[in-house]
Amino acid sequence: MCGITGFAERNHKAETARRIVKGMADLITYRGPDGEGYYVDDQVALGHRRLSIIDLEGGKQPMFNEDGSLVCIFNGEIYNFQTLREELIAAGHTFATRSDTEVLLHGYEQWGNQLPGKLRGMFTFVIWDQKTKTMFGARDIFGIKPFYYYNQDGLFLFGSEIKSFLAHPGFKKELNEERLPEYLSIEYIPNEETMFKNVYKLPSGCMFTWENGELTVERYYEIKYHVDDSKSLEEWEKIITDTFAESVAAHQIADVEVGCFLSSGVDSSFVVNEVAKGTPHVKSFSVGYAEEKYSELPYAQEFSKEIGVPSIANKVDAEQFFEANRLIQWYLDEPMPNPAEVPLYFLAQNARKYVKVVLSGEGADELFGGYPMYCQAVHFMDCEHKVPKALRKAAGAVASKLPDFKGKNFLVRGAEEPWQRYMRANYVFLDPAERDRCLKKNYHSPRPEQFFKPYFDKVQGLDEPTQLQWVDMHTWMLYDILLKADKMSMANSLELRVPFLDRKVFELASHIPTKCKVNATQTKIAMRGAAEKTIPAKTADKKKLGFPVPVRAWLRDEQYAGVVRKAFNTPAAEQFFRTKELNAMLDQHISGKRDNWRQIWCIFMFLVWYDEYFVKR
Repeated sequence: MCGITGFAERNHKAETARRIVKGMADLITYRGPDGEGYYVDDQVALGHRRLSIIDLEGGKQPMFNEDGSLVCIFNGEIYNFQTLREELIAAGHTFATRSDTEVLLHGYEQWGNQLPGKLRGMFTFVIWDQKTKTMFGARDIFGIKPFYYYNQDGLFLFGSEIKSFLAHPGFKKELNEERLPEYLSIEYIPNEETMFKNVYKLPSGCMFTWENGELTVERYYEIKYHVDDSKSLEEWEKIITDTFAESVAAHQIADVEVGCFLSSGVDSSFVVNEVAKGTPHVKSFSVGYAEEKYSELPYAQEFSKEIGVPSIANKVDAEQFFEANRLIQWYLDEPMPNPAEVPLYFLAQNARKYVKVVLSGEGADELFGGYPMYCQAVHFMDCEHKVPKALRKAAGAVASKLPDFKGKNFLVRGAEEPWQRYMRANYVFLDPAERDRCLKKNYHSPRPEQFFKPYFDKVQGLDEPTQLQWVDMHTWMLYDILLKADKMSMANSLELRVPFLDRKVFELASHIPTKCKVNATQTKIAMRGAAEKTIPAKTADKKKLGFPVPVRAWLRDEQYAGVVRKAFNTPAAEQFFRTKELNAMLDQHISGKRDNWRQIWCIFMFLVWYDEYFVKR
């Protein structure tokens, strides 16, 4: 696991380029504190920071092929590298190391741009071909590892983190202000754009080529579903058990000790239990709050005790929570108001005292149907089967004009298309009009759900719960869940691996019928059934809690509300917001008249982030 950064242009002075790329890599030293390496020629500069996990002595980067014509920098892990290595040796390639990086070099020699499609793992990598003056790179199929780029005025910048671009004199740092409304509604930008103008995220499952100043981005992997109705629920449970066990084994490949994150839910518990079968005394790490009613620690510790796994825990209090946010927003690159990132940061910080690698449970919900809104989608799907569309539209139109009554929301939403009722589209501000009242400018932004329509359009042939899963994998999971998992772990020089987000596990999940994943009252049906065969039923069946945080209560404490109020009355706040509205929103929350914590926190995190990236630097 590492951090990569660099740039390409038609021509530059190598000495100057080396100084610049080292400065870029220095800004992400924490991603790879074990070593650094650079390659520079008259067009390209590549920088690498290394966290040593596999082939501790021989895996240094940048790495070259035999004749030195190809050079590679790589962030991630290739879990099938040993199989690919054997295949490449049989084809005549000679290896000088035991590292998975070298598989990328020889794999590119052998297969060219077909290489990414053969990889099983989490990765971003860049290969520079000195002979053809071509740069090639790719990102894994789920987007577990981040990759950003900037391509303006003949300069191509790339890296694991946007902040590395700040060290390049050719980077024009500008706020992508037009996307502020989407951030305030959704808490991230739901496409390739970022909050920096002209900085983009390489989409998951995509590869790129840069040659002679021209950049081409292509998709090499499509997430598709091929439902198999021939198997029983019990058969699916057995297949899940076997497939997941193999994935966990693959994700434990390392030359250092591997631990596990453990919350109170079925996902991480399933991971920990599977690891513990083959690794006696594996360490599990949990985090909680000083306020016991918000803490999942007792559940996690009870489970670890039941299965005989050592439990290492830490707690976060309000003072730590508020003090950490400025540094956390710096590490995140883009503003993110998901409060779960804070305990995750402290969890990773504590785990790094003991191990370099942890396994975690991200991705199970998206693959196996774990969110409550998937149950709601079953309700709407059933309604659509029973009630003609014209009748639903008419009922919804009438209901929307009537006073509130039980079932009104269901009738109104039942008349809408899936993309229109997608709950994550208005995740923070439920009403875009309320959001716009807080903004100083009129950005003429489309309604938030419009940004998700292109995703739903690509999967119209799927049932609604599966549509939601597909859209979540390409938006919520990619731009929120995985982003904070990577940034918070790597901020602490800790590698986080996600065995649910494995190519073989997804291929299995893509065949499971909806009825075995979710119904009107149950989530992750088959996966919970598989887990229940090896872990206590009360854990396997435990209702999803998310990552509960006491921010709502803390923002009613004058000490912490005062921190927010100070930010709400800065010149930066005046620049973007109607501060009178912000203060009124905070007053309403403190008094208990309205629950505005999510909106307050979203605006506050933007202001903290903006101060870090645009005021102080």
